[in-house]
Amino acid sequence: MSLLGKAGHGPAAYESGFSAYRAGVDRLLASYHAIPADADVRLAKKTSNLFRARAKNSAPGLDVSGLTRVIEVDPQAKTAEVAGMTTYEDLVAATLPYGLAPLVVPQLKTITLGGAVTGLGIESTSFRNGLPHESVLEMEVLTGAGEIITITPDGPDADLFRGFPNSYGTLGYTTRLKIELESVPPYVALRHLRFHDLRELEATLDRIVLERSHDGEAVDYLDGVVFSAGESYLTLGRQTDEPGPISDYTDMDIYYRSIQHDGPAPKRDRLTIHDYLWRWDTDWFWCSRAFGTQNPNIRRFWPKRYRRSSFYWKLIALDHRYNIGDKLEARKGNPPQERVVQDIEVPVERTADFMEWFLREIPIEPIWLCPLRLRDTGAATGTQPWPLYPLRTGRTYVNIGFWSAVPKSPGRIDGAANRAIEKTVTEFDGHKSLYSDSYYEPEEFAALYGGERYKELKKRYDPDQRLLDLYSKAVQRR
Repeated sequence: MSLLGKAGHGPAAYESGFSAYRAGVDRLLASYHAIPADADVRLAKKTSNLFRARAKNSAPGLDVSGLTRVIEVDPQAKTAEVAGMTTYEDLVAATLPYGLAPLVVPQLKTITLGGAVTGLGIESTSFRNGLPHESVLEMEVLTGAGEIITITPDGPDADLFRGFPNSYGTLGYTTRLKIELESVPPYVALRHLRFHDLRELEATLDRIVLERSHDGEAVDYLDGVVFSAGESYLTLGRQTDEPGPISDYTDMDIYYRSIQHDGPAPKRDRLTIHDYLWRWDTDWFWCSRAFGTQNPNIRRFWPKRYRRSSFYWKLIALDHRYNIGDKLEARKGNPPQERVVQDIEVPVERTADFMEWFLREIPIEPIWLCPLRLRDTGAATGTQPWPLYPLRTGRTYVNIGFWSAVPKSPGRIDGAANRAIEKTVTEFDGHKSLYSDSYYEPEEFAALYGGERYKELKKRYDPDQRLLDLYSKAVQRR
């Protein structure tokens, strides 16, 4: 695969791609050695898909500018070799011409492959394909000690391979990844099932995950949206090469609104595989409404190239810098807002319990649902093969995503809503992703995210503590 994303395969293309990758690694190592020994080692990235704030750092960062391209796609082996900072948008553009896609494609175009592995990712194939790190065959990693090492599931550094997911750059940074791909036909046929009861939705979701079918049709993609306790949906996607009419949700029509309907029969739709993979990006799920983009009078004049998550990120950054949202609320006589932007997982049998609690306590809607099961890779049922995010094999979980803000109540402690969510998730035997604000105490955090295993990995691969530790990065927001 050429570095420009055009179709091409073979030794010459691979040699060209790998040569450019090695030059990028050389720049990365030079930037590592330029960082003072007493300064934290961080990425020198201007953009991020993290919602937690961090302290400003005056020291130079790691130069990853040469690690943003696809190295090669091998259509026969159904694999891709990719530099660590390559976005899924570029990766998908390189694989789809071969009728291939990554096993899990996170919802937003600018998420990087390395970021999805070290910080986790999920999507509607996760009920059958697990999480992005489970399709990794091999990685090259820059450790805190400044060494580039190759790690595999069964190699001498298999402990780092297993401990890397959810480490958020505190054990090292990926420079290259080799991943599995799967065949995908040109279209996805959708069925939107409406539910009036969350427990009926939970039972139906649990059954579909295990059977991978519904009413005699295969289910290849599965997620859902909750608008209220009495209105929720599961969206079932089936891969197909059958020609037919397709919908377009990159113009005036809005994808998540297309899901809603009143009748008992499923509502059907069709998308190209490309548009299905990026169906959420145009409106950042439903969060574009905060910018007025869903207002038809504004939408028709909002350039399509700016209807994407990367542009909304820039608007969010401005809000964080100048507290625009709180100032607008103050002019209306309203209190400041607490940001509640989280993804959590609970066992499938606690999905309705958590949703009922959440809808009662936290005034946010809609809410995204995405089931997942770890892949069957030979590990015994009930084990936890990824210690920093210890989901169990043979068990179905449901990711629940909610992204908005709630009014701060006078006199309540900082992060009151997020703290309540953390407490409830733990009570329900769940887990919370660390890309946003966290408030755990050190002992509880260690128990939930690796504990002694993490300390051992940190001591071995970052002996001089050049990288931040996970608690400092995720909770103390350094």
